[in-house]
Amino acid sequence: MELISGEDDCLCQRQTYCVERPVYTQEYLEDQLNLRKDEPKSLIHKIKQSCRCTSKKAKSQLYSFLPILKWLPRYPVKEYLVGDLVSGLSTGVMQLPQGLAYALLAGVPPVYGLYSSFYPVFLYTFFGSSRHISIGTFAVISLMIGGVALRIAPDEMFDIMPTNATNNTFNNTEARDAMRVKVAAALTLLSGIIQLCLGILRFGFVAIYLTEPLVRGFTTAAAVHVFTSQLKYLLGVKTKRYKEPLAVIYSFTAVLSNITTANVASLILGICCIILLLGAKEINDRFKKKLPVPIPMEIIVVIVSTGISAGLNLEESQKVDIVGKIPTGFSPPGLPDISLFKEVFVDAVAIAIVGFSMTISMAKIFALKHGYEVSGNQELIALGVCNSVGSFFQTFSVTCSMSRSLVQESTGGNTQIAGLLSSLMVLLVIVVIGYLFQPLPQTVLAAIVMVNLKGMFKQFADIPNLWRTSRLELSIWVVSFLASVSLGLDYGLLVAVTFAILTVIYRTQSPQYRILGQIPNTDIYCDVEQYEEVKEFTGIKIFQANTSLYFANSELYVSALRKKTGVDPAAILIAKRKAQKRHAREMKKANKTEKRAVLKLTNDVEMAVKHELMSDDPIIDIAANGRNGISERNMHEMPSDELEYFMTPVIGVHYIILDFTPVNFIDSVGVKTLKSIIKDYKEIGVTILVSGCSALVVKDLTRLHFFDASNKRDILFHSIHDAVINCKLKASSSALTSSEEQVLSSDTQSQI
Repeated sequence: MELISGEDDCLCQRQTYCVERPVYTQEYLEDQLNLRKDEPKSLIHKIKQSCRCTSKKAKSQLYSFLPILKWLPRYPVKEYLVGDLVSGLSTGVMQLPQGLAYALLAGVPPVYGLYSSFYPVFLYTFFGSSRHISIGTFAVISLMIGGVALRIAPDEMFDIMPTNATNNTFNNTEARDAMRVKVAAALTLLSGIIQLCLGILRFGFVAIYLTEPLVRGFTTAAAVHVFTSQLKYLLGVKTKRYKEPLAVIYSFTAVLSNITTANVASLILGICCIILLLGAKEINDRFKKKLPVPIPMEIIVVIVSTGISAGLNLEESQKVDIVGKIPTGFSPPGLPDISLFKEVFVDAVAIAIVGFSMTISMAKIFALKHGYEVSGNQELIALGVCNSVGSFFQTFSVTCSMSRSLVQESTGGNTQIAGLLSSLMVLLVIVVIGYLFQPLPQTVLAAIVMVNLKGMFKQFADIPNLWRTSRLELSIWVVSFLASVSLGLDYGLLVAVTFAILTVIYRTQSPQYRILGQIPNTDIYCDVEQYEEVKEFTGIKIFQANTSLYFANSELYVSALRKKTGVDPAAILIAKRKAQKRHAREMKKANKTEKRAVLKLTNDVEMAVKHELMSDDPIIDIAANGRNGISERNMHEMPSDELEYFMTPVIGVHYIILDFTPVNFIDSVGVKTLKSIIKDYKEIGVTILVSGCSALVVKDLTRLHFFDASNKRDILFHSIHDAVINCKLKASSSALTSSEEQVLSSDTQSQI
C-alpha cells in the first residue's frame, strides 16, 4: 500500500491510498486464505468440559455470584469510607418515609414498607453488581402489587365500607390487611423465583424488549395512577380503590364527588408539606455543587408533622387519618401462601420484568459514568435473592429507586457500603423507635409520594423531543402511556410490549431500498438519489436493502428490486410472448395473401402464355418479375420491426449487483427468492451478482443448498467494487468479441 500525503499546511491532512489487488470473488478469496481448523467436539465432551470444576473456575463462579468478594478486600477505606457514610445516611433518611409511603400504595400496613426497606437492601449489598443504585420500595412496583392485593382481597370481601364523616373506623380491617400481606408476600416470592431462574438461565437480555420509550411511557402512566390514588389521602376523603380498566377516571371522579367531605386539616397539612418538599428539591438541584449533602426535607417533614400530630392530637380533634400501629421488632419468618401462585402468576412475570428493567437501566447509567461493568444476569440473580428471601419476612417486591439512587451517587457513594448503612438506619427504626411514627398523618405520606413523582411527570417532555427525532418511538411512548392509563399497568404493559414488537416487524417490512452509484475515482458507493456527484455505470444497477432476506420480506424485496432497477422480467417476457403471437398471426395472414397472389399470378401467366403463343416475346421475365414483386411486397408487409424490437435486448441493463452488506442472515424462503431472481433475470439476458456477503450468510447459503450447477460461487464477490470491475471486464470482452464477428462477417461477404 502506498500512502500519499496531502497538503502540509493543513492541520487535518487528507491522505489518499492506492491499492493494487486482484478482483476477488468470494470463492477466489477463500482459496487464497487458510481457514483455522477447529476440531469438532462431541456433545459428551462439551458436557464434561462444562461440568469440570477447577479451582480457577470455582473462584470465578463464586466471585460472579457474590460480587462483594471481589471489591470488599480491596476497599480503600481512606478514600471511600467518608463518602459512603455520608451517602448511606442521606439515603437512609429517604428510605424511612418512602418505605412508609409506598406501603400504602402496596395496600399493606406501613411497617411492611420498613421491612421492605431493610431485608432486600441488606441482601443486595452482597449479591448486586452495581455500586451506586439504591434498592428498595418504588412507586410503580408498589402500585402494581397494590392492584393485585386489591383484586384478590377487596374491601367488599371483608364487609369493609367507608362510614360517615363522624366515624372513620373500619370493620375487619385487620383480617383484610393480613390477607393482603399474604398476597403481597406470595407475589414477591414468585416474582423473585422468576428473576432468579432468568438470571441462572442467562436471560438478562429480556430487558432489551422493554425499550426506553416504552419504559418511560409506562412509568409516566404509573405516575398518573399513583398521583390519582394519593388524592384521597391528601384530601382526607373516603373512596374505594378501583382496579378495573379506566380506574384512573373512576378514582378521580370518586374523589371529586366526595370533595365536600374533605378534611380541611389534612388538606392544609398536605399542601404545606408539598410546598416544603418542592422547595427543598429545587434548592438541592440548584445548589447541589455547593451543598455538602442534600437537605433531607422528607425526614424533616416526617418528624415535624409527627410531632404536630401527636402534640395537637389531630386524630381525635380533627379526624385526621394517621399511620397507626407500628409494631416494634420483626415478625417471625414464615412460608408465603403458595396456593396463591396460580392467581398471581401473570402479575409476577410483569413485576419481575419491570423491576429488572428499572434496575438494569439505572445500573448501566452509573456504570458508564464511573467506568465499571454491571452484569444483567447477576442483577437478575440479586433481585431474585432479595425478593424471594425477603418474602419469608413479609416484604413486598423491590427494585431500584431513581430518586434515592441519584442521592446515593451524588452525595459521594462509591460502593454498596452506603446501601448497607441505609438499611442499618431502617433496622434501628424497626427495632427501637418505630412506634414514635404512629401519629404520622397519612396526608404527609401522600405528599411525599406525590412530590417524588415530579421526575416521572417531567417525562412528558419526551413527546416533543421524540416528535422531532423519531415518530415511531413516539408512537411506542404514546401507546405505552395510553394503554397503561386506560387498561391498568398489567394489561397496559402487555399491550405496550406487543406494540413494540409490532414496530420491529414493521421496520423489517419497510426497509430502505436504494440504488447505489460510485463516487468518481473511488471504490465508495452511495445512494444516487442522495448525492449529486454519485454516478451510475452504464448497463449496471447496484441494489441495496438495509435488511436481511427472509420469509417476512422476501416478496417486498423482489417488488422493490423491480421498481428501483426499472427492470421487470415478468412484464418483459409477457410483452415478448405477445409480440411473438402477433408476429405469428401476421405471418399466417401474409402467407395466405401470398398464396392468393401466386394463384392470381399463375392465371395471369396462363393468359399471357396463350397470348404470347401468337407472338415471339419470351414469358420467363414476366413470371420472374411477378414473383420478385410479390417477395418485395411481402417483405414490406411482415411485422419484422416489432419482432426485432422485442427479440433483441429492450433494456439498457445487463448486470444487477445485489449488495448483501447489510444482510445478517437468510432463510430457506430467502434462498428460494434469490434463486428465482437469478433465474427470472437470466431469461431476459440480465446477470445477477451478489456482493458483500458475510461469512455467516455464505454459510447459510451453503447450508440451504443455494449453490448448484446453475448458481455457482463465482457470482459472489467480496465487495461492490470487485463486482463492478468484473461486470466491466465482461462487458468489454463481449463487445470485443461482437466487433470481431462483425469484421469477419463483412470480410466473408466481400469475398463472396
